[in-house]
Amino acid sequence: MSMEEKQNSQTFQDFSSSVLKPNKEKNIAEIIKHCYKKNIPLEICGSGSKKNIGRNFQSQKTLDLTNYSGIIKYEPEELYIKVKSGTPIKEIKETLEKNNQHLAFEPTDFGPLFEGQTNEGTIGGVLSCNFSGPRRFKVGSARDHILGFKGVNGKGEIIKSGGTVVKNVTGYDLSKVITGSFGTLSVFTEISIKVLPKPDLTKTLVISNPHLKKGLEHLSVALSSSCDPSGAAFYPEFFQDQFTFNDLTTRGSITAIRIEGSKLSIDERIKQLINELDVDKKEISILDPEQSNIFWEKTRSLNVFSNLKDNLLRIIVPGSEAFDLINKLKIYNIKYFIDWGGNLVWLQLDQLNSSILKAIKTIVKNLGGYLTVIKVDESLKASIDIFTIDDVKYKISEKIKKSFDPKRILNPGKMYTGI
Repeated sequence: MSMEEKQNSQTFQDFSSSVLKPNKEKNIAEIIKHCYKKNIPLEICGSGSKKNIGRNFQSQKTLDLTNYSGIIKYEPEELYIKVKSGTPIKEIKETLEKNNQHLAFEPTDFGPLFEGQTNEGTIGGVLSCNFSGPRRFKVGSARDHILGFKGVNGKGEIIKSGGTVVKNVTGYDLSKVITGSFGTLSVFTEISIKVLPKPDLTKTLVISNPHLKKGLEHLSVALSSSCDPSGAAFYPEFFQDQFTFNDLTTRGSITAIRIEGSKLSIDERIKQLINELDVDKKEISILDPEQSNIFWEKTRSLNVFSNLKDNLLRIIVPGSEAFDLINKLKIYNIKYFIDWGGNLVWLQLDQLNSSILKAIKTIVKNLGGYLTVIKVDESLKASIDIFTIDDVKYKISEKIKKSFDPKRILNPGKMYTGI
């Protein structure tokens, strides 16, 4: 028996298991090719940090990529890192930290929400789902940081797009198609990602007790200011016990605006921003770097929703519509906080059913936004659309799915029924 035959034999011996854990790209391709020929639906997963997001679906096999892990190449001077898709975000961040660099898009950590503890997942999972943290409005989304990738489509064919350095943008649009598809189009194997230097210092201006409308006005002023903020969030009074800051003794809602850079630059920009916002000094507190980092880590990891038993929605709307959105949703007994300077609303509901969700989706759509169901009772998942999509976009998505995965074996139905 040739070496290749032995390797193939080993692959199919492993295939007898319901959970397949390959450690080589060619084995990933062989598994998918076998499933394609046999019409076997395949669940794609990494560490499972986002497993509960999306529709439930039936699969005979699970492709677990946690054994396909490691840093392939890291060039700090060129501002990129190439990694295998099963590499934990934690490992990547620790490597970048040695050169004072980071993943600037701040991937959302859903661990506290679903598991009660941090679990940032794998790089493949982060980019497959395209969830980005507080710095999104400044540096772009996760997909904007992909320089190139290799992957395997639903036929078991290895595909490649893009390059490995910041100046190379070849195939970038294909990266955008795959990113955010929740593993329904292709399985990432290798990914080249743009990295950036970490800011020298971080401070946060916290304004106490603004009502919603005023808080959103503060965020709008900050985003249009030359002070160049990198984080802008509003927390209502529901969460007043979650944060304790310096000498800020008043209780209630808060608006938080992050400023990053050199110490002299930060202090001058914060002074300028305070003047532009026209707020009383008694209403403000300036978080030192340590407190500031803690605050934005809590925001990135949805800490206020830790171990949430109720329903959680993620709503994207134009910042100018956030006030109307919250007012129209108050009848549903909601709790929420606002990120991305007013464009992202995390919405908790005590009760959610098909009719309530349909009504909320209509409100969001009329305001020019879209909605994703992040957490919901398992019994409801089968009867609702997790992701917002209209008929035209559905047909486009259907054609794209057919092109990448003609037999619908990769995470079938996870995003939309029939895709």
